[in-house]
Amino acid sequence: MTRRIVITGGGTGIGRAIATRLLAEEPELVLVGRRESVLQEAADELRGLDETAQVSTLACDLADPDQVQQLSDTLHDGPQIDVFVANAGGNYGLGAGSLAEVAEAWRRDFDGNVLSAVLPVHALLDHVARPGGRIVAMSSIAALRGSGAYGAAKAAVNAWVLSLASEVAADGITVNAVAPGFVPDTDFWRQRIEADPGIVENRTAPIPMGRPGTPDEIAEAVAYLASPDAGWTTGQILQVNGGTLLGRG
Repeated sequence: MTRRIVITGGGTGIGRAIATRLLAEEPELVLVGRRESVLQEAADELRGLDETAQVSTLACDLADPDQVQQLSDTLHDGPQIDVFVANAGGNYGLGAGSLAEVAEAWRRDFDGNVLSAVLPVHALLDHVARPGGRIVAMSSIAALRGSGAYGAAKAAVNAWVLSLASEVAADGITVNAVAPGFVPDTDFWRQRIEADPGIVENRTAPIPMGRPGTPDEIAEAVAYLASPDAGWTTGQILQVNGGTLLGRG
């Protein structure tokens, strides 16, 4: 049976790696993001890997309720959603100074990481497969170590995941999060590394395994949580960080 898989932030980095990994099961993939051109490039790449791949794209600002409602209406017109990967996010709050700038930075991080997950899942929750639905959110090691507005936003994602997991468990839907450590091969880090190449060495030094992670390794963790066989794993924050932070969920 073909599963319908929706991946937000599916055009680049970890989201694109997740789409590539899940392509192996021959699903119907729906890539969602803000930039249509980026989504189309990712879709073309996936079709290049498998010419029979079912891949569609939908452009949406996931923090805008009106746009999310349009997204929801479109997806409701199709089959039920078997897997929803709430991967869209980023660190939007850099460079805060004055109180007004601090407030704006925190709002941007909340909108870009929390609302971008909560709004589409809330809008589409009645369209998620029961039983067997899988919801996977993208958290971060920053949520567990503390890292300003970004870390606080990802901590809010964790709290939401735990709450939602309890809410829908009786329906046979699982809800989990993946919390990556340092994964430099992403848009999240690329510009920062170009500005300061020393970031890679500084961020890698505390990692017990001695190297950064890769988007493919994060995608593999998502693939497990999204799999039909993961039906008894819910309400978990799965850390993938090379041992940088141990034993906390």
